[in-house]
Amino acid sequence: MLARGGGAFVNMASTAGVSGGMGITAYVTGKHGIIGLTKSAALDYAACRVRINVAAPGPILTGWIAALDDSARQPIVRAVPMQRIGLPEQVAQTAAWLCSEDASFITGAAILVDGGWMAGAAGY
Repeated sequence: MLARGGGAFVNMASTAGVSGGMGITAYVTGKHGIIGLTKSAALDYAACRVRINVAAPGPILTGWIAALDDSARQPIVRAVPMQRIGLPEQVAQTAAWLCSEDASFITGAAILVDGGWMAGAAGY
């Protein structure tokens, strides 16, 4: 990217990277680290026209959430202000946008893809 005169990275974290979580200390620590790395690297490479951002998904229909039956999934749905679980394509679209020229003045950002999950975390 440096030789080409610029480009864009999108790292993947989680909403756990901007909050805490009981019983998932190692996971939360790793996700906070990704966000910190992203912010610092964005500063280091901004003048080189390399943009570095991070997508931080919340409840997305992958892995363990997809494996849950509907009744087990409902408490998660109710906890999301948009009242639904996100789709993997929505995270991919966010990453693609961050790599596009439409996001050419964005670097060092952590973009939450979470249906309002973190906006309402303090009392939704």
